[in-house]
Amino acid sequence: MSFMANSLAHKKWVCKYHIVFTPKYCRKIIYKELRKDIQQIIRDLCKWKGVEIIEGHMMPDHLHLLLSIPPKYSVSQFMGYLKGKSAMMIFERHANLKYKFGNRNFWATGYYVSTVGINTATIPKYIREQEKQEQIEDSLSKKEYENPLKEGK
Repeated sequence: MSFMANSLAHKKWVCKYHIVFTPKYCRKIIYKELRKDIQQIIRDLCKWKGVEIIEGHMMPDHLHLLLSIPPKYSVSQFMGYLKGKSAMMIFERHANLKYKFGNRNFWATGYYVSTVGINTATIPKYIREQEKQEQIEDSLSKKEYENPLKEGK
């Protein structure tokens, strides 16, 4: 568990946020096709603003990030920048998308955010295990549709 403070012009700070956001209309097909590009775009945009990605995971229909955002930026200011610039860059690199889906809105409006305090170690673990948990839940829900009276079980 790390409580190392970052520094910024004579200031020490620890500002960590768990953020979840989704592509508009849950565009799973596009999201899978563009996964590597989106990851690189997000890395670049964070680096340019001095935001550290502590942990991140892309699910088929949403994205989890654990970020350390300098206090000179509000979370809403940074998220506006991240979602706005990344959408522009995605449509710039993949021009065919704007004809398919129009209006240059790649991300859904809004996002989930929570501050990360003492439980810093649990958030990256949660993010890493999110996909495993969803796979387990999917396999369990499939069993509900199996006939329990079927012979051979």
